[in-house]
Amino acid sequence: METIKIAAVQAEPVWLDADATVQKTLNLIREASSQGADLVAFPETWIPGFPVFLFSHPVYEQSSFVARYHAASIAVDGPEIRLVAAAARECSLVVVLGFSEKVAGTLYMSQVVIDADGEIALHRRKLKPTHVERSLFGESDGSGLRVVDTAVGRVGALNCFEHIQPLTKYALFGQDERIHVAGWPCLGIMGNAPAMSPETLKGASRTYALEGGVFVVTSSQIMSDQGALAFPASDGSPCPIYTGGGGIAAVFGPDSAELTSPLPGDEEGIVYAEIRLADTDLARNMVDPTGHYARADVLRLVFNDRPRLPIISEGPADRSAVEPETDTHSPQTSNYSSAYLQESVQ
Repeated sequence: METIKIAAVQAEPVWLDADATVQKTLNLIREASSQGADLVAFPETWIPGFPVFLFSHPVYEQSSFVARYHAASIAVDGPEIRLVAAAARECSLVVVLGFSEKVAGTLYMSQVVIDADGEIALHRRKLKPTHVERSLFGESDGSGLRVVDTAVGRVGALNCFEHIQPLTKYALFGQDERIHVAGWPCLGIMGNAPAMSPETLKGASRTYALEGGVFVVTSSQIMSDQGALAFPASDGSPCPIYTGGGGIAAVFGPDSAELTSPLPGDEEGIVYAEIRLADTDLARNMVDPTGHYARADVLRLVFNDRPRLPIISEGPADRSAVEPETDTHSPQTSNYSSAYLQESVQ
């Protein structure tokens, strides 16, 4: 496939409503497909929307939102992901989706790469939730920092401020990533906070493209005035910080050029770019950060990509008598599956 059409979503989720957001997701997938897209990217925690209350409300006002957020979070093997996978297969395009994943009593800021045949090629969780996100979400391990082969080439993904972690980025660069999906929430609307401004977040995505010599697909949520009413303050007024806008959807080339025309920050839509993967080779001919431009004799990354779990069953001596060995990197396995519990102590 010489030319690939990429779609980056800029839209508002149906806050705290997984079913309604899934239906919106299916509509957006079909819209992207009707425009000839080969890959469509969705924001961080698109389902059921980013938990804006963590930043906008004092802790003593968050309890009711926390309960609703847990209830609206979904499982990677649940019916919601199956519907999205079926749409990917129906439309024959790659879908990269951010969602709040619920595993027993813990939530994770997760992403899946669903290939054009509807199979999950990658299931990952945010390595370290940022700042107050840690009060709601658990952290992951290095097993999710993977680049996978798909119908459009080698694809990787990260969430939000993972894009300012140099070593995390380098771990993906070293796996021959060609298309990177940068999932962002609607943090860009936090007023005058420079670190969370639309310019800064787009800059982080653009820098990733230049550093890695990859195409970067930037997808983000927005919040409308109506959406702000989903997170009222104690006096019933709209969400005190998040009021309108925040969209930064874009596609950047491996030379850092912005390949799409930006949408207004408060407007829903999809931006498209036609790309040639061969352009990544041209970029790396000048600078390949983990190849000819690296100095492994001076600086190297030590990368632990093994799952690390709180419960490991040593099991019987002959494990094959219980069940066959399972690839613990498989996106079909969860933290609490028998495959994980049978992992040998490292």
